[in-house]
Formats: sequence, C-alpha cells, structure tokens
Amino acid sequence: MFLPRAERVFADHPKFAGVRIAVLVRGVDSDRVSVSQLEIAPGVEVPIHTHDPQLDSIFVLSGEGEMFINGEWRRVGPEDYLLAPMGVEHGVRNVGREPLRLFIHHSPPLL
Repeated sequence: MFLPRAERVFADHPKFAGVRIAVLVRGVDSDRVSVSQLEIAPGVEVPIHTHDPQLDSIFVLSGEGEMFINGEWRRVGPEDYLLAPMGVEHGVRNVGREPLRLFIHHSPPLL
C-alpha cells in the first residue's frame, strides 16, 4: 500500500472539536494496525482516555503539547514518542501556537 501525501485527506474528528484526522490505514486494510495523522488546534485537548484492546503509539511530527501517561502530564515536541499500552490512561493537549501534528498507530486496528 502506498499513499502519497497529495492523497491524504483530513476531516473534522467525529468526537473532538478542533481536531482533524486523516486515516491512512483502516482495519479493512489491515487486521493488525490502523494508522492516522491528527492535527490538534492550539488550546485544544483530547481528554484522558483508554483503549481496550488497542495499544496507542503516538509520534509527534510538529508542534508543542503535553501528553498524559503514567498519571502525569509531560511536555512534548517534535520527534517525541508515547506508547500507551492497552487499558492505560493517556491524553494529549496542544499548548503551543501552531497545530500539534501527530502520527498515530493503533494495534489491533481502532478505525
């Protein structure tokens, strides 16, 4: 599977205002993983949540934010990485002035 950047389509996230999502790999494409890219507007938060039975792998592409993991918020920026195992609380918020761009992988597929 190859998805050129020009074919990546962002849409408003169905649950979170101020968040846009581009789904790159869906569960129908792979029974092992779903892959997406998120853009979170300044001042917007994706609340603390868990995924069962998925693990959530998050890589910061650009922007400044905070991620919640292991009971605390941690400052994050480009090239920082977070792994939230199945059932572990995690969240993310944009504390910068530019969009916070994330590359996200869920296994098994969430989407």
